[in-house]
Amino acid sequence: MTPRPQRRSVPAWLHFAAHALVALLVVSLVQAYLVKLYRVPTASMEPTLLGSPSGGDWILADRLSTLLGNSPHVGDVVVVARPPGWDGGKADDDVGGRRDGALPALARGFGDLTGIGPSNQSYLVKRIAAQGGQTIACCDAEGRLERNGHGIDEPYVTLNLPFVPGRLDCTTTPRSARCFSAFTVPSGELVLLGDHRSASADSTLACRSQSPPEPCMRTVPASAVVGRVTLKVWPVWRVGVLA
Repeated sequence: MTPRPQRRSVPAWLHFAAHALVALLVVSLVQAYLVKLYRVPTASMEPTLLGSPSGGDWILADRLSTLLGNSPHVGDVVVVARPPGWDGGKADDDVGGRRDGALPALARGFGDLTGIGPSNQSYLVKRIAAQGGQTIACCDAEGRLERNGHGIDEPYVTLNLPFVPGRLDCTTTPRSARCFSAFTVPSGELVLLGDHRSASADSTLACRSQSPPEPCMRTVPASAVVGRVTLKVWPVWRVGVLA
């Protein structure tokens, strides 16, 4: 009887490498087309999302809905690819920006390729305050943001710019930095604001001076939206669905 030829055993390291490659591919596809993980590094969305220089809440952005053409709506918190001119003088809400050095450059290249970790593209996380065709202004007599001529309640805003009716409002000198003239958002554009208005380099940044340009509002293309923020996933005591 002819003996069977013995199979050559596959080295353990090769098994490990193959499994690691498959896992990396799956995670990359998930982050590229389903959801992507980001960390919030600044306070501009507090108290909704906590941030700090060393990194705050970890959040998930729903990429699938955006890729399928389901655009986020007014009131949604979104991750947006940072447009030109949105530096704000600081890395406000930068959840993927550049860092100097060989290792960070390697990490960014890995992020561009896999969707994991930092990338060469810088991102913002903000709340949509108005979209194409809507008119936004501030403020009504109570200091509220106005959309299409109606004052709106924003329970998520707890750290706003100072506004005192009759003493520091849109009719006084100096006026409140919260104030800006009515602005109709161009089609296909978005106005983005931070929930921590007094610490957010957002669409109204240039409007806060005593002699702002007209128009002072800056917008971002709706096409720059990466995804709607759906979940806070870390730290464990902050885990929850984002309203």
